[in-house]
Amino acid sequence: MKNETPRTHTSWAQRMQAAYPGLLFALGVLAAALIMLVTGDAERALTLQVGDVAPRDILAPYNLTYESRVLTEQRREAAAAAVAPVYAPPDPAIARRQLEQLRSALDFVSQVRADPYASDEQKRADLQALKGVRLTPQQIDYLLRLSDAHWEAIQKEAERVLEQVMRASIRESQLPQIRRTLPTLVRLDFSPEQAGLVVAFVEAYLTPNSLYSPELTQAAQEQARQAVPPVERHIRRGETIVQRGQVLTAADIEALAQYGLLKTHTHWQIWLAPLFLLLGIMGWLALYLRQNRPLRRHLRALALLITGGLLWVLGARLLLPGHIVLPYLYPFPLFMMTVALLVGREPALIFGFVIDVLGLYGLPNGFELFLFQWLGGAIGVFALGRQSRMRAYFWSGGLLAAGQSAVMLAFRLPSPDSDWLGMATLSAAALVNAALSSGGSLLLHYLLAPLLDVVAPLQLLELARPDHPLLQRLLQQAPGTYQHSLQVANLAEQAAERIGADPLLTRVGALYHDIGKAENPAYFIENLPLGVPSPHEALSPEESAAYIIRHVTDGLALAQKHRLPKPIQAFIAEHHGTSIARYQYAQALEAAGNDPAKVDIRRFRYPGPRPRSKETAIVMLADGCEARVRAEHPTELEVIRALVRRTWRERLDEGQLDEAPLTLRDLAAIEDAFVEALKGLYHSRIRYPQVSPTQPVEETPSLDETAAPEPQEVLFPHDDLSPR
Repeated sequence: MKNETPRTHTSWAQRMQAAYPGLLFALGVLAAALIMLVTGDAERALTLQVGDVAPRDILAPYNLTYESRVLTEQRREAAAAAVAPVYAPPDPAIARRQLEQLRSALDFVSQVRADPYASDEQKRADLQALKGVRLTPQQIDYLLRLSDAHWEAIQKEAERVLEQVMRASIRESQLPQIRRTLPTLVRLDFSPEQAGLVVAFVEAYLTPNSLYSPELTQAAQEQARQAVPPVERHIRRGETIVQRGQVLTAADIEALAQYGLLKTHTHWQIWLAPLFLLLGIMGWLALYLRQNRPLRRHLRALALLITGGLLWVLGARLLLPGHIVLPYLYPFPLFMMTVALLVGREPALIFGFVIDVLGLYGLPNGFELFLFQWLGGAIGVFALGRQSRMRAYFWSGGLLAAGQSAVMLAFRLPSPDSDWLGMATLSAAALVNAALSSGGSLLLHYLLAPLLDVVAPLQLLELARPDHPLLQRLLQQAPGTYQHSLQVANLAEQAAERIGADPLLTRVGALYHDIGKAENPAYFIENLPLGVPSPHEALSPEESAAYIIRHVTDGLALAQKHRLPKPIQAFIAEHHGTSIARYQYAQALEAAGNDPAKVDIRRFRYPGPRPRSKETAIVMLADGCEARVRAEHPTELEVIRALVRRTWRERLDEGQLDEAPLTLRDLAAIEDAFVEALKGLYHSRIRYPQVSPTQPVEETPSLDETAAPEPQEVLFPHDDLSPR
C-alpha cells in the first residue's frame, strides 16, 4: 500500500492538470452566458440619451397628452433670456469722487505752470506724465502759453461740464456716445483750442455711475419665468415620435419616457435567444480546442484568450447598443491582432470570430458590422506577418482600414437611405479603428509578451542595441567572441529570412548565444592575443571540457541576472544542444588508448536541450558553420558549400535537429543563405607587396593577374574545432 500511495497521488495530480483547460473553458462559458443574459435586452430596451441617433423610427402607440417639463422649461428659459439687464440708479458718490480727481489734476497743472524754476521742457514732461489725461504736444504748448485768466476759465468750465454729465445716468455701454457729445456741452465763447482742453480733462474722468445689478436682473428673470404657463404636448396615435437617424433632443427623450418606451420589457424569448447562440458557438469553439492540443496545454495562453475575450464582449455589450458610429469605432481587430502576435494566427481568427459574434449580436446592421470587424481583423492579422519590422504595423493598419471601408461601402451604396456624409463618417471611423488596432496591438504585445514567455519587437530592438550592458561586457572582456557573435547573427538572420522564421528574434538570439564566455574569456582561443599560451594546455581533457561547456550555464546565469526574455535564453541553452566538446573528447580517447569504455562521455556533453524552434536551430547551424569556415579558411565557393553541408548533416545525423520544426527544404535554403553570406566574408584578397620608402612604388597587379592568396593565420577559431 505504501508503494501505491505516491503513484495514486501522481495519477490524481495528472488528472487534475488535464482537467484544468476544461475547467477554465467552462468558467469562460458561464461568464459569457452571464454577460449575454445581463446585456441581452439592451438594444430592445432603447437605452437612449440626448445626443444619440435614433436606431429606427418610433411611432406613438396611442393618443397622449401630457405636461411637458422640457418644453415648459425651454419657454421659461427663453422668457428669462429676453429680460434686459437691470442697472442700479446713478451713484452720487461716484460723481463726487471723479470731480475731486479732476480738481486734483487741474491743481497739478496750475503748479506746473507757475513753477519758476522748471524749464519749458521739464514742464512739458510733467504734463505728459499726468495720469489719465491725454494731451497732445500742441495742447501742452498752448496750455503753457495761456494766460492765468484763460486757464482759470478752462478749469471752471471742465468742472461744470463733468458735473453736468455725471448728474445723468451713465452705463458702460453709453460711454462712447457721451464722449462724442462732450464738445457740444462746452460754452460757445471758448476757442476751439480751449474747448479741446476742456474735453480732454473731462474725458479723462468720465466713468459709469449706473452699474449692472445681478440681483435685480435675476429677480426680473425669475418673474418672467413664473409668468410662463405650463406647456402641454399632444401626440396622436401613429405619429412619428422620432425618425431613424434623427439626433435626439431632451423633448424626444421625454416623449419616449412618457410612453414607457425607455423601460426594459422582459420576455423569456429575449432571455433565451442569446443562450441558444452561446450554446452553438461555444460548442464549435470546444471542438476547435479539442483538436488544438498545444493550446490546451498552454494554460496561460488559454486563460489570456478567455479573459481578454470576455472583457471585449462585455465592453461591446455595454457600450455599443443605442449608438450608430461607435460600433464601427470599437476595436474588435485589436483583440485579433494581439492574439495573433502572442499565440498565433489560427487562434486569433477563431476566437476573433466568437468575440465578434457575441459582441455584435442584436445590434442593427449586425451582419454588416460583423463582416466590417471580423474581415478587417483578419486582414490585419495576415498583413502583420512576422511583425519583426515596425513598418508592418503601419502596413497592416492601412490594409485594415481599406478592408473595413470596402465592406461598409458594399452594404451602404445600394441603400437609398445612405448619404455621402454618413459614408464619409463611417470611413473615418474605419481609419480610427485601424489606428487603434495596429497601434494598440504593438503596445499590448509589448506589455503582455512576458506573461506568455514571448518577446515583443520593441523589446528585441532594445536588446539589439550595442550599448546593452551584456553586449558591452562581451565586447570589452571577450572581443573575439563578440566578433564571432556578430558574424553568426548576420548568417542566422539571412537564413531566417529565407525560410520564413523570425529574423529579428534570430539575430538578437545570436548576439547573446555566447554571452557566457564573458565570465572566462581566456579559456576561449578567439579571445587570446597572439603568442599567449592557452590555459587549456595545463588542464586535463575533462577539466578543459568543463570550462568549455560551462559557458552555457554561465550564459544562462547572466541572462537571468539581466532578465533577458526566455526566448533569448533558449538560444543560450540550445545553440550546442546535447552535442559533445569534440576536441577534448578526442584528447581523452587518445589518453585512454582509444578505448571509449574508459572515457565518461557525459563529462564532455553539453547540457542542452536540443533546439526546439526554427530560430535556435538556425543559430546552432550558423555557429558551427562560421567556426568551421573561419578555422579552415576556404577560398573556393564549392569548398565553402561542402563545409556548410557537412555541418548541418552532422547535426542532423546526431539527432540535434530532431525537435526543431525544420524540413529538408528548409535546410537546403539555409545552406544557400550561409554560402552566399560566407563567400562575401571570406573571399580572396590581393596580397600587397612590401615597398621600401626609397624604392619606387610598384604597380598594383590587377585582379586577373593576382594569384590565389596564401593561407592566412586563423585568429578566431571556434571552441569546438581548435585546441585550447
